[in-house]
Amino acid sequence: MIDATVYSFKGFRAAYKHEAAFRQELAMACVAIPIAAWIAESALQFLALSMPMLLILLAELANSAIEALADRISEEHNELSGRAKDMGSALVFVSLSIAGISWLVILADVYIF
Repeated sequence: MIDATVYSFKGFRAAYKHEAAFRQELAMACVAIPIAAWIAESALQFLALSMPMLLILLAELANSAIEALADRISEEHNELSGRAKDMGSALVFVSLSIAGISWLVILADVYIF
């Protein structure tokens, strides 16, 4: 369990060091989660706002891992590698969409209804 934790933190460090998108999304989460705590009217609303922010980080880690593996195999253009990278990008897009929808629904509920 200790080794697994060490490897996990190595992964976080690698993503932070090598992936600008991960740094940007981490900064967004560090701002959004405290805002979620401030505006949420219940624990469920807080979860509905904060969990998608962590989902974005999860998706970005998966996307970065896919890209690193594809680049490790070959830097040359390959249809399958390109497809894998595109699907990883779509994974991040879906997670961002989930976050956006969650925030819109909760904000509408808190401030409009």
